[in-house]
Amino acid sequence: MTKETNIDNFAELKRIIARLRSAEGCPWDRQQTHDSLRPYLIEECYEVLQALEEGDSQKLCEELGDVLLQIMLHAQIAAEEGQFTVEDVVRGISNKLIHRHPHVFGDIEVKDAAEVRQNWEALKSAERDEDESLLSSVPKSMPALSYSQSIQRRVASVGFDWEKTEDILEKLSEEVREIINSKDKEEKAREFGDLLFVLVNIARRLDIDMETSLSGANQRFYNRFTCMEQLCRQRGVTFGDLSFDQQNALWEEAKRKVG
Repeated sequence: MTKETNIDNFAELKRIIARLRSAEGCPWDRQQTHDSLRPYLIEECYEVLQALEEGDSQKLCEELGDVLLQIMLHAQIAAEEGQFTVEDVVRGISNKLIHRHPHVFGDIEVKDAAEVRQNWEALKSAERDEDESLLSSVPKSMPALSYSQSIQRRVASVGFDWEKTEDILEKLSEEVREIINSKDKEEKAREFGDLLFVLVNIARRLDIDMETSLSGANQRFYNRFTCMEQLCRQRGVTFGDLSFDQQNALWEEAKRKVG
């Protein structure tokens, strides 16, 4: 590669990936398969989400590049096996976007984003086989909360939904009572799953992403607990030796300090 190489060019990225996978390329890249790359793709997607949460545009740019690398590697492996090329990937998503946006590329008129979503789901439904479930294309390997939110969103798009959010809140109370009245651990676990499912439904109705919301709660807990540990070190005390009331008082102090 020379100084004159245009590394801003997509075709050049394709050549770089092909060279890495060639006999003269990188031993590590050559031995990768679709299966071996799976954990890296998942990890890179989570790093993009973290960059978004942090609001770090420079980090987001870098992490999106890492996701693009995974896409390019999968496309290159597929091309070597005669399955498809990266051009097929680009062509496929371009055709899909045009087909599913007739209000932009066709003569369909819509009044708002809600109608766009309705049309999108109707077009997706028409693309499915006659005996294929509405839920079949939702990846079951998704995190459970995200999967729950996705399948609930799908069924709501065809009218299978609570009429009012208040009705779901009543269902939430019912699920709590069922946990309390459960006879054994297995039944409690099942009822707890139902409780989480209802919470996801409420979050969807309020336009709250459960994964993001819980991630924020986890981060706040982390910040507060590490602050408590720091306060203990400053005061020469051991956290585990404090009474429950003392720990709670320290927790409230940490909340005031770090939010």
